Amino acid sequence: MEKRKQDKLASMGKRCKDETPPFFKKLRTAGLVLAAIGTSVVAAPIALPAIAVTIGGYVLLGGTVITAVSQTAVGEMDCEEKEKVK
Repeated sequence: MEKRKQDKLASMGKRCKDETPPFFKKLRTAGLVLAAIGTSVVAAPIALPAIAVTIGGYVLLGGTVITAVSQTAVGEMDCEEKEKVK
């Protein structure tokens, strides 16, 4: 793997471990709730109309994306401080 790709992968790991700002913590929680609702609709033990299952799939996808993006968000000041250290 190229050095540049390794650096990006290491950077992503560090971002996921850093402190998440309060707004993105709330957004992450909302994304988890949406993902749970979507999963419940898609995996329902009863027969649901196709449109309900389709909407549930989109809600699941949206919740997953919101959660992933919110988890990698870090404060602007944190990024600037780390750049000065390097």
